[in-house]
Amino acid sequence: MIEERHIEALYEDGDILIIHKPVGLLSAPSRDEENSASFLLREKGKDGFPVTPVNRLDRNVGGLMMLVKNRAAAAYFSSAVARHEEFVKEYLAVLEGSPDEKEGTLTDLLFKDSAKNKTFVVKRMRKGVKEASLSYRVLEEREGLSLVLVRLHTGRTHQIRVQFASRRLPLYGDGKYGAKGKDTPALYSHRLSFLDRKGNRQTLAALPPLAYPWSLFSCLTEKKGTNDEE
Repeated sequence: MIEERHIEALYEDGDILIIHKPVGLLSAPSRDEENSASFLLREKGKDGFPVTPVNRLDRNVGGLMMLVKNRAAAAYFSSAVARHEEFVKEYLAVLEGSPDEKEGTLTDLLFKDSAKNKTFVVKRMRKGVKEASLSYRVLEEREGLSLVLVRLHTGRTHQIRVQFASRRLPLYGDGKYGAKGKDTPALYSHRLSFLDRKGNRQTLAALPPLAYPWSLFSCLTEKKGTNDEE
């Protein structure tokens, strides 16, 4: 079990809490309720409201995650996420291979197979299929791997992982979607930018721990060193 003291809080006000979610921690309760951010931070809720994540991260994905602390904030940020431009989510990912285009937009139809806990790209709209869109930019390439910055326009299950994997560019370590190795994708919730309930733009960013494969890329190691010095 991951104790609350190990969950790094980067920002907090009366409405929200932004944490650095470690890999291995659930976003919200399931069968393993006591190993979820919502459960461990339950005392942060107001007037009996259960602390609830706004941007859920897969258990094996770390990075910035927002949780709301009251009903009014939950309603506000639910609407903000739906409008996209008011709640921007950016990720860092390491791909096996290199995209033909160094920046672009990917749009697909995705179907989630709940029984397999896996998402698939499909060719036509039908029941259970949803459109998914993201934009990306290649930041650096090293040793057959590509570091990309990804901005989500929709929030579908495993969206980043499956959209790149369907183009033969699986995330490093993402065995579930065809990469070499175990099911631990090199994916990190890097930046959240949003309008708070007062209409002010707030932006928070963080960098992944400099373990392999992140440590390959100079644009990360140089930024990390600057942040550490500050």
